[in-house]
Amino acid sequence: MRIDDQFEYSVTLSNKSALTHWNKTALAFLAHSAATPECLAQTLEADPDFAMAQATRGLFCLLLGRREMTATAFEAYAIADQCRRDTQVTDREHAVVDALNDWLHGSLSKAAERLDEVLLKYPRDALIMKLVHAIRFVLGQPSRMRSSIEGVISAYEDEHVAKGYVLGCYAFSLEESGDFEKAERVGRNAVEIQHDDAWGLHAVAHVLDMTGKSEEGIKWLDDRPQAWEHCNNFGYHVWWHLALLHLDRGNIERVLELYDQKFRKDHTDDYRDISNAASMLVRLELEGIKVGQRWEELAINSEKHIDDSCNVFADLHYMLALLGDNRRQASDHLLSRMRAFGEEDSSEMSQITKTTGSPTASGLMQFKNGNFFSAYHHLAEARPLLRTVGGSHAQRDVFERITIEAALRAGLCQEAKRMIDERSRLRGGSDTYGETRMAQAKRMMAATDLMQSEHLRFRIG
Repeated sequence: MRIDDQFEYSVTLSNKSALTHWNKTALAFLAHSAATPECLAQTLEADPDFAMAQATRGLFCLLLGRREMTATAFEAYAIADQCRRDTQVTDREHAVVDALNDWLHGSLSKAAERLDEVLLKYPRDALIMKLVHAIRFVLGQPSRMRSSIEGVISAYEDEHVAKGYVLGCYAFSLEESGDFEKAERVGRNAVEIQHDDAWGLHAVAHVLDMTGKSEEGIKWLDDRPQAWEHCNNFGYHVWWHLALLHLDRGNIERVLELYDQKFRKDHTDDYRDISNAASMLVRLELEGIKVGQRWEELAINSEKHIDDSCNVFADLHYMLALLGDNRRQASDHLLSRMRAFGEEDSSEMSQITKTTGSPTASGLMQFKNGNFFSAYHHLAEARPLLRTVGGSHAQRDVFERITIEAALRAGLCQEAKRMIDERSRLRGGSDTYGETRMAQAKRMMAATDLMQSEHLRFRIG
């Protein structure tokens, strides 16, 4: 049977009762709610032959970036494909099934483009909007995230059930593409409309971090704990943002408290949770802070996934954790696997691993070994393409900091200054890290100029 969902578009069901659960699934996904898997399970329990829901299950699995979930995604595709062969489904539902197949065959961009195309025909489908947003986030494509939403946002009138969530996604894409003023305005509006829009909330936190307004960012998050209390592990990421803002203020005790009691209190092996923790520990160590035994459990959890080959962003954070705990054999294995994977096939993840992942991982290893000149050159090689590993500017900034640090420690003060300047322009403002490293670079340059001064040269005769 055909029945309209909450976005006023037809879905093909064999059991009408599945619709309520399906509508809840979409809103839960938009809100990053911990209830999302339960809502989807209830949908499929009511109607296991619902092709679009099965395909969405597969896409959710792939977004987790875990090798063991790939088999589940293939299973979901097989069911969805059979369902659409048995029952005539809409072109919108076909597109979601086909997008899953695209990703399973190594082309995330094709999956996103297919969904973008169908989104233009069904612009009020906020679930598809969010799927495109999520895939392009994995691919590090902020301008495509932005253009995707700008192509449909006029269809979201004030009474649309997902208006706030769509604005939250738009705010994030604006921030990532450098339009900080508009991003903050849209993000604040999103949270005002949808009080549980954790993504919009975190978009504003991104703006305040990038523009050096850390005190304002701390207050923004401290005043709105209810906006992410319902979240799945994305809640950990919001706590990480709060810790990042405190780090800029030098509130180290608060950073460690948030680490231990909030975003790393549950020792999960989800790559997103590991990336929060590993990147924070690196930032702390670069500031000379002793982090104790915190690396150990991160490395244990990371070592489980060194053969996954699902997500380059994940691999690089696994590498940070393994190096942090001095797990030489495991880090060597991960680097070898990344190099081999980069030569294996023409899938997008393989190519990103080859062009960006492997040289970055090599640089991280050289940095750990104290070979700072070599580390700088590996990291600088990958730096122009680092966006392609996915994540946000704030998340990838840990690699930017390590590259700057490698240049400084190798005595490459001109290169360090150039990168610090570029980083500040990208961020739209200076922060404590940038200010301290710029001062260090200028001191090194002044010392170099002094040593090269004609007045200090010994003259014979």
